[in-house]
Amino acid sequence: MSPYGTGRSASWIRDLAMGVRFAAGGGREGWIRTALTALGVGLGVVLLLGAASVPHLMDNRQQRSDARLPAGSSAQPGPSARTLVVTATDTTYRGDHISGLTLRPDGPAPARPPGVAEVPGPGEMVVSPALKDLLGSPEGALLRERLPFKTVGTIGAPGLRGPGELVYYAGRASFPAGHTGYRITGFGQNTETDPMPPLLVLLIIVACVVLLMPVAIFIATAVRFGGERRDQRLAALRLVGADSAMVRRMAAGEALFGALCGLALGGALFLALRQLAGLVTVWDINAFPADVTPVPALAALVLTAVPVLAVTVTFVALRGVAIEPLGVVRNAEGRRRRLWWRLPLPFAGAALLLRSGGPQADGTLPHTNWITGGAVLFLIGITVLLPWLVEAAVARLRGGPVPWQLATRRLQLSSGAAVRAVSGITVAVAGAIALQLFFAAVQGEFVWQTGQDSGRAQLDVSLPRKDVATLRRMAGEFRATKGVRGVIASIKGTAYGPRSQGEEDHIPTAPVTVGDCATLRELAHTGPCRAGDVFVAKDSSGMVAGADAGKTARPGARVVFHIDAETGEPARGTRPWTVPKSAREVPSRPDPMGRPNFGIFATPEALAPAALADPSARALIRIDPRVPDAAEHVRNTAARLDPMADVRALQDFSRDSQFASVRTGLLVGSTVTLALIAASMLVSTLEQLRERRRVLSVLVAFGTRRATLAWSVLWQTAVPVALGLALSVAGGIGLGIVLLRLVGRPVLTWSAIWPPVAAGAALVVLVTALSLPPLWRMMRPDGLRTE
Repeated sequence: MSPYGTGRSASWIRDLAMGVRFAAGGGREGWIRTALTALGVGLGVVLLLGAASVPHLMDNRQQRSDARLPAGSSAQPGPSARTLVVTATDTTYRGDHISGLTLRPDGPAPARPPGVAEVPGPGEMVVSPALKDLLGSPEGALLRERLPFKTVGTIGAPGLRGPGELVYYAGRASFPAGHTGYRITGFGQNTETDPMPPLLVLLIIVACVVLLMPVAIFIATAVRFGGERRDQRLAALRLVGADSAMVRRMAAGEALFGALCGLALGGALFLALRQLAGLVTVWDINAFPADVTPVPALAALVLTAVPVLAVTVTFVALRGVAIEPLGVVRNAEGRRRRLWWRLPLPFAGAALLLRSGGPQADGTLPHTNWITGGAVLFLIGITVLLPWLVEAAVARLRGGPVPWQLATRRLQLSSGAAVRAVSGITVAVAGAIALQLFFAAVQGEFVWQTGQDSGRAQLDVSLPRKDVATLRRMAGEFRATKGVRGVIASIKGTAYGPRSQGEEDHIPTAPVTVGDCATLRELAHTGPCRAGDVFVAKDSSGMVAGADAGKTARPGARVVFHIDAETGEPARGTRPWTVPKSAREVPSRPDPMGRPNFGIFATPEALAPAALADPSARALIRIDPRVPDAAEHVRNTAARLDPMADVRALQDFSRDSQFASVRTGLLVGSTVTLALIAASMLVSTLEQLRERRRVLSVLVAFGTRRATLAWSVLWQTAVPVALGLALSVAGGIGLGIVLLRLVGRPVLTWSAIWPPVAAGAALVVLVTALSLPPLWRMMRPDGLRTE
């Protein structure tokens, strides 16, 4: 009786354990094979565990973001020992957003923002560690001018979405004139996000499939490393009495051991890399190490699925191999791959996708499982079509130079390893093409024109301060700023006309704009203009917009700028101002922000800004792109004029926030996936070279030129890659068409196809270049040595 017990289970355990012993005790050759398998599987496990950590990471970021939001209500609370008066003072520095909040405590025990040990006093601030580093570096010199506070502390992790975030809280004893802020009782509120549109849900589902399919394919490829040597060893076991079922179970045991080592290595790499999460920022996203924690259920799925996948792939792979006592016979040599069962898979996936119905009229996406299954089935179909395509193509190749003949003959004899090496990049490119086509078709619903003209001006500055002295020197300050090419600076107010009979309760009004001639020419088609001129600007219909404005803004009209809020009568002491009869009526012109302008336009010589009640100032700045940090100099000038000044960059297009978040997430996922694919292809290429080391050494020993062998190896990579990219283009377009039909967007954007193909080709070139040095070292006669 066998010491392992009786029955089928005992046989399985015995044979699996024997395979583990071969993998663990197979000498240097066995350990190298196991190490490569573990490395390949480990890289895949790292990415899978990282993907399983995304929900936890996003939840933690959102919770910390909500915890620092000022808590307020519709009714302002009265001052107390815990209340604060706050105002937002966000800014931008060299493209990075800096969140700022200015605080003025009402009492001795004010509420503290999360992560802050003590509310900063007047003239002090607490900053995030990343902002502290920036301010202390030479790169932060311009920013230090904008934040003239003394740093007295740092913000802890509970108050930051990520370790690289730029945040500060500044203290003030009082706000500048004209600023009141708003009073809060504390920090923390729950924000309710709008439900995600079904188009974005569909996009996320397909993106997850596209990003994770190459990982699963590479793990399946990694467990087959060293397959030819393993089959030869199993043939020797057949010679000493093992049957075919036993050797298959032993092979599964070897693969299982490599997969378990890969799980351990992947887990260790994941734990090590998560400690570096705060040091890496990908597309403006970074995280604390504690955030990168897999969801337990998803982690358990990864730990279970990888060993099961290893055993399953091994059994499936050995179905085409006859392991006999006197050698190994591969069916692929005597029987060509069949197309009949491969071709229906992508069509079945497309049918399942179309059967799901896509987004419904009520704004829901009911059949998400069908969408997931259809996308997976389609990409699996692309994967299984590649071996048939490569075999069918290389079978027709004849003649050519010696390196080409060596390469094609090798592919004709055994193309499986070469196909497995490029299958991941094929699926990734096909999926990326489909996503790009989908993105290009639906982005019109999430990206829209703002009406702004960034060619006329690049920055919009709004000064909340109301004192006329500041407003008067605004234009001069900006014009003197380094890197500024032009300034459209205006001061706006309101003119009140006389009441009409029967409308005693209604006061007609019209906007008033005061600026120099250069500014007025940007806001209306004034024609000739000189100091002291006044214009009445009309809209595109030839009228001053609105009945009130038409009555008030007209040559000869008598207006006032100050009225009594209670009676509506002109304020005591105010003097009426008469629109000159010489004022010309001119057509208005939208400003660079796209805002219409109409009403009374006057130069400062004709109407002093001091006459206006509650004036506001705005400047549109045109900067010189050749001057470094021109925008930062403008922001510093605005901060000197008014610390609460709002400076915004003009944008021709605006994106929906949810769409932008999804896009950022996909860019992060794509970057990480491409890095894994590059690493996996390099490992796979090195494994193939190691398997062929002895053959290469024999050819070199018989006098074959090393350059000839190098070119043959390169051609062996180039042919499957070219065929794989061609298949990925066809498959990606096919999947893209299905997705577009699913959402009713049948138009293809052909320019979206080529970037993923170019990225895939560049990735292959990079991996090939990195594999050349090991290839050169392996082509030596000493490779004939054996244990």
